[in-house]
Amino acid sequence: MAITVKIRKWGNSLGIRIPKPLAEKLGFFDGGEVDLDIWEDALVLRPVRRFRLEDLLAGIEEQNLHEETEWGAPRGREAW
Repeated sequence: MAITVKIRKWGNSLGIRIPKPLAEKLGFFDGGEVDLDIWEDALVLRPVRRFRLEDLLAGIEEQNLHEETEWGAPRGREAW
């Protein structure tokens, strides 16, 4: 899905607008963050995926829940 857009001056930087279909396909949203990189002769934008603890905990299910591991008696100043 190639779309041509214009590069515009934005303060002392340059900016582009990301068309809605591309933004939706890549999971970009207003206020979201992207990582910028150069690969060969192309600018690559990747969404930064930050996971909240609540989201990670919500993913725990019976099949991916592991038993507690016994590590032996305390040997130093571990928390009890």
